[in-house]
Amino acid sequence: MPLVSFAALPDEARVWVFSAAAPVVGAAADVLLREVDQHLTQWRAHGMPLVCARDWRDDRFLAVGVDEAASNASGCSIDALFHALRALESQLGTSLVGNGAVYWRDAGGAVSVADRPAFRAAAAAGSVGADTLVFDSTITTVGAWHREFEKPARSSWHARLLPQAG
Repeated sequence: MPLVSFAALPDEARVWVFSAAAPVVGAAADVLLREVDQHLTQWRAHGMPLVCARDWRDDRFLAVGVDEAASNASGCSIDALFHALRALESQLGTSLVGNGAVYWRDAGGAVSVADRPAFRAAAAAGSVGADTLVFDSTITTVGAWHREFEKPARSSWHARLLPQAG
């Protein structure tokens, strides 16, 4: 079986991060994770099984990793993953693929989400700033998922959305 534990993937393994526009909890989370696991168990590139895993955080963030030293994902296999997740969106009642939103932790520790203009407005109003913890869904490795996915806005591309000091 190509599906392994996420902890078994090396730091340099390729990762894709999918962010739910709304929290996915309870039975919906069970459906999501069961369907993702089923897809990953059968996930192949050019007929070869992919050594892969998934991780789930904060009722919003799904990371899917592939150990490319063991097996390379192809464009078609990656497209199949995106298609499988899109197919689940209506059942889950939220988007997972390509919503372009900005995610951060609010003062109470909850995950907040908004589009970029609304995040800029929150920054201008002072409700988010350089120390606000943000989630960087542009990361591309398992190591980055472990160490860099959640970090202060000043250390991320999110800093471009903050008012410039001066």
